[in-house]
Parts: sequence; C-alpha cells; structure tokens
Amino acid sequence: MSHETARFFWLWDCYFAVVYLAVLYLVLVQASQVSAAATYGSAVALTCVVALYVFLGRAYMLEDRHDWRTHAFLVTIMALFAVSVWLTPISAYALFGVIPIVFISSHLFPAVFLVATGMFVPALVSLLDVGPTDDLFRTLVPIGVIGTAFATLIGVWIVRVISQSYERAGLIAKLEASQAEVGRLSHEAGVTAERERLAGEIHDTLAQGFTSIVTLVQAAESELGRDDAQVRKHLDLMLRTARENLAESRALVSALAPADLTESSVLDALERQAHRLTEQTGVAAEFVVQGDRRQLPTRIDVVLLRTLQESLSNIRKHANAATVEIVLSYQDKAVVLLVTDDGTGFDPAGVSDGFGLRGMRSRVDQVGGSLSVTSAPGAGTTIELEVCA
Repeated sequence: MSHETARFFWLWDCYFAVVYLAVLYLVLVQASQVSAAATYGSAVALTCVVALYVFLGRAYMLEDRHDWRTHAFLVTIMALFAVSVWLTPISAYALFGVIPIVFISSHLFPAVFLVATGMFVPALVSLLDVGPTDDLFRTLVPIGVIGTAFATLIGVWIVRVISQSYERAGLIAKLEASQAEVGRLSHEAGVTAERERLAGEIHDTLAQGFTSIVTLVQAAESELGRDDAQVRKHLDLMLRTARENLAESRALVSALAPADLTESSVLDALERQAHRLTEQTGVAAEFVVQGDRRQLPTRIDVVLLRTLQESLSNIRKHANAATVEIVLSYQDKAVVLLVTDDGTGFDPAGVSDGFGLRGMRSRVDQVGGSLSVTSAPGAGTTIELEVCA
C-alpha cells in the first residue's frame, strides 16, 4: 500500500469501528426474537472478526499481502460472519464492514466470490433453518443477487482507487527521483562551472603574475654586479607585480571584480597592461581608443581585461614581438578589442587551444560575444574580441 494511502488508513479504521459498534448494538438491543445465548454468541463472533482485523488483517492490508495467510484470514472472518448471521440474522449488516476488507485484502475475482458467498449467507441460513419458503425466494435470494451486484461494483471501485493510488505513488516516486537527479546534476554542474571559473581566474591573474615575477628575478640575476640601476628597476617591478598579485588574490577570495577594475576604469586598466608589458619586456605596446567612450557592464569590462591579459601573456611567452598594438573600438552596438603583434606568428590549424585560449573563449561565450585568432608563421598574430554592448 502506498505511503499516502497508509497515512489516511486511520479513516478506514474509524469506519470499521463505527460499523462494528452499530451492528453490535443491533445484535444486543434490537434482536429480541432470538435467545440470549444466540445474541451473545453472535456478539462474540463479531468481536472475533474485529480481533482478527486488528491483530492480523490490518497488517495484511497495509502490506498488500496476497498469500495463503491473507486468504486464511478472509475465509475465517467469512466463517465467523456466517456463524453470527446464523445466530442473529440482523448481524448481516456487518457486511458493510466485511466487504471492504475482502476487496482491499484480495484480488478482484476471489473477492467477488467471497462477497457473493457472504451475500447469500442469510438465504442459506433461512433455507437450513425453516426450509424453502416464499420469503426466501421473494426476498432473501433477490437481496443476495442485488447485494452481490452492488458489492461487486463497489469492490471494482475500491480496487480501481487502490490501483490509482499505487500508480500515483509510483509517479510521485519517479518525480522525486527525477528531481533528486536534476538537483544532483545541477549541483555538479555548478561545482564544475565554479571550478572552471576559479581555474580561469587563477590562470589569468595569479599564474601570470608569478610568471612575470620569475621573469623579473631572472632578469635581475643577469644584471647583478653589472648594472645596479637596472637591478633596482627589476626589483621595483617585482614588488609592484607581487602587490598586484596580492590584490588579485584578495579579490578572488572575496569574489569581487578584478583589482584593476575596482581601482579605476576599464580603459585605465587596459592601458596599464600595455605599459606593464613595455616595462617588463621592452616590447613597444601602444593602446588606442576609438569611437565614443561609454560605460560598459562590469561583466564585459572583466572579459575585456582578462582577454587582454591572456593575449599579452602569450605574447611574452611565445611571440618574440617587437611591437604590440591594442585597439579598443566603441561601435554603435558593440565594442571590439584588437590585440596585434608583429611576432613570429603560428599556424592556428596546427595548434590546439591551450588552457588560456579556452578560458578566453569560455568567458566570451558567457557574455554572448565572439573571439577570433588570425595568425600565420612569420606574420604576427591578431586576436579580435567583439561583444554586443
């Protein structure tokens, strides 16, 4: 039996108790044409039916058990019912409580057979007691036929209600399982997305900063004992880069915007990246702004800054460039960032995207933009980012 049905089973208990008390009242008070022994015998039989229901039948019904124990229980209560009717015919009203027990506890066809047997018990008792009479064929037999038909209809309805309850319970279980699976997948997707976001942030900020510090340390070592001014310059750059990395790490932990954007506008942040490239590598970097400047959403500012940082990082490590041109173009319905270098270039078809380029594409996709890389061996590289804004 489904959980929902079991939860409201106490209503059936109340109904059965009311039927038992009402029939017991009729037997003890209204059955004036029978002996006291028959009255009390009928009451004992009815009480035994109740006891069997409480201690056995109720559990069988809740467990939806259809084995030999359930069948023995049903046969026993039908026999007790027959004894009660034989002793006091008025106790036939107990069928109002017995019939639902039979249909709930058994399959449809065995239940119909048992109910039909119970319906004809009064007629059988009358036949055994006084023999065939007009009252038997005019009243008791038609009542048995009509009662069997009516009880069968009620039983079919009960069975259908129980079947629908099982179906509903199955659907609810499937829905709960689906919701749990959706919740689990959503959680995993959120964890994966957050992990990728953090990986991208670390790659675009801390990792690049540490790479710059390592490069500056190596440059300072090469100048030791020869050019103290140059060594001091490298140390100053190392200190500034370390402080910027510290600010980026704090912003990352606090889930804030990049440190460069919290302190100034995106234009200042982009220009600082160009100056930093020149200071650290000697590459001539020019930053140009075209079009009418306007305020952009923070998420687009972040994508512009991170794309430029990754582009300049790749130029440091791979391009061997002498000049870099950075153009930020404000157009009518979009903003375009162009990063062009005159370095060695490469064949895009022969190189798979690294983590940095994949990170750039992922960020651009999140804001609905597009990213293209144009390059050829010996012809430099151009990275173009376009975002509607």
